[in-house]
Amino acid sequence: MKFSTFTKAIAGGVALSAVLTGAALAEPALIYDLGGKFDKSFNEAAYNGAEEWKAATGGTYVDVELQNDAQREQVLRRFASQGANPIVMMSFMWNGVLDTIAPDFPDTNFVVIDTVVEGPNVQSILFDEHTGSYLVGALAAMKSETGSVGFVGGMDVPLIHKFYCGYAQGAKAVNADIKITEAYTGTTPAAWNDPVTAGELAQASMDAGSDIVFAAAGGSGLGVLQAMADAGKYSIGVDSNQNYLHPGSVMTSMLKRVDTAIITAFTEAGDDATFKPGVTILGLAEDGVGYAVDDNNKDLVSAEDIAALDALKAQIVAGEVVVHDYTTDSTCPL
Repeated sequence: MKFSTFTKAIAGGVALSAVLTGAALAEPALIYDLGGKFDKSFNEAAYNGAEEWKAATGGTYVDVELQNDAQREQVLRRFASQGANPIVMMSFMWNGVLDTIAPDFPDTNFVVIDTVVEGPNVQSILFDEHTGSYLVGALAAMKSETGSVGFVGGMDVPLIHKFYCGYAQGAKAVNADIKITEAYTGTTPAAWNDPVTAGELAQASMDAGSDIVFAAAGGSGLGVLQAMADAGKYSIGVDSNQNYLHPGSVMTSMLKRVDTAIITAFTEAGDDATFKPGVTILGLAEDGVGYAVDDNNKDLVSAEDIAALDALKAQIVAGEVVVHDYTTDSTCPL
C-alpha cells in the first residue's frame, strides 16, 4: 500500500490502520496544532495532559500532528466519522472548519482551545493569558538590572498581543520608566516553528539593552531561551514549565495550564451528563495561568519576589487590579 501525503503527515500520531480503514475509535482524540507535539510549549502541554489522563485512568486516546492548515477539515471529519469522542483541537485556527463540521456530527462533543466556536456540542476553552503575563512582567521589572526587558511573540495575532500587553502592563506597574521591546517571528503559522528568527529577535532586544526576554512563541521560543542562555542573560518561558531547558537562565515560565484543560476535557466532555458546551475561561483564580518556581529557578526567584507576585495575584483576582485584555480591546494602554 502506498502512503498518501496525508498518511505520511499523520504517521507520528493516530494509528494509521484506524485512520485508513475507518475503524471505530470510541475514545478521545487530540489534534495538535502547527509547531509539533513536542514543541516543549503549547502542544506539548496538551500531550502531557493527555498522558497524565491516560496514566490515571488506564484509558486510551488517539492524536495527530498537523503539518499544514489544509489538513484541518480532513483530519477532523475523519475522527468524527470514526466515533472519536470527545475531539479536542488546539489553537485559534479552528474557526470556520469547526463551524462547518460540528453540526454534521451532533452526537460528538468537540472541545477547542484558544478560540470561541458556538454550537450545542462545542466547548470553547479560553485562558486569561494576560493576567499570567502581567505577573511575569512584574517579575521581569523587579529583576532587570538594565531597566530594559523584551518580548518575542510567535505569530503576529491578537492572542499573542494579549500576552505582550499583560506583560508590559505588569512591568510598567513595577517600574513606570522601564523600556520594553516587542517583536514577532512572523505573520503566518510558520512563525510557531522558527527558533532561528526568534533567537535573532532576542539578540536584537539584548542589543537594545534588554537583560530579560519573555518568549510567547511556541516552538520558536526555544530560540529565545537559547540566545539568552548563550549571552548569560535571562528568559521567561511560556505555556509549559520550560525552566529545565536552561537551568539558571530561564527565570520562570508563564504557565498556561493546557494540560489541566485536556485532562478535564477527556474526563468530562465524553459524557453528555458532564459536558459543558459554551465558553469556559481559566484564569488566575482557577489556576489556569500562573508562573513556575522549581529547583531549576529557585535561586533566581526569592521568597520576597514570590510574596510580591502573590500579592499582585490576589489583587487581580479580587478585581483591585484590572489587566487589559487585548482581545477585547486592541488599544494596549501603555
